[in-house]
Amino acid sequence: MSQEMIDPNKTMSWNKKWIAFRTILLKEVRRILRIWPQTLLPPVITMSLYFVIFGKMIGSRVGEMGGVPYMQFIVPGLIMMSIITNSYSNVVSSFFSAKFTSSIEELLVSPVSKHAILMGYISGGIFRGLAIGIIVSIVALFFTDLGIEHLFVTIFTVLGTSILFSLGGFINAVFARSFDDISIIPSFVLTPLTYLGGVFYSMETCHHFGKISRY
Repeated sequence: MSQEMIDPNKTMSWNKKWIAFRTILLKEVRRILRIWPQTLLPPVITMSLYFVIFGKMIGSRVGEMGGVPYMQFIVPGLIMMSIITNSYSNVVSSFFSAKFTSSIEELLVSPVSKHAILMGYISGGIFRGLAIGIIVSIVALFFTDLGIEHLFVTIFTVLGTSILFSLGGFINAVFARSFDDISIIPSFVLTPLTYLGGVFYSMETCHHFGKISRY
């Protein structure tokens, strides 16, 4: 494509979107790192307790689950659980705090694309989710051996899950009117899915519930 065919206005527009996206993302990353005792440390401690209680204490009595030691069985689910909860909570808390303090109004009236705002906050949630997932994976190495059978499937699943729940946190923050509203989804959706989604047991055992319901 020749230089004459490039629209300078379009190029300038993309530059503005990129600057806005980068600014929002850097703000989110710096916020996460600045208050790391609140954003990074508690999830690691929580997952470590899961490893000790469910993996070591209970796992030694359970034995194997799905043909693997119980500790190895629960580690992938706990890593994904940490990614889900932190990706969601980072976006919902950050965006709603901006709404609560009315600082989001300055961003909305500025010449910033709505897509840049959305992608900036979601990318911040992805960063925190992946950071927690990496840290939890490192901690898990002190308790058991980890291996990846399908690298690209794992990367796609982790990124897709982080994006999905970051978007869910953004949607919840948009419609939330109080701090109580942002705790509804974690309490009534994420927590039940955590304990009923096969993190601590094999889904093959669920057929027993079907047998019970027929009587």
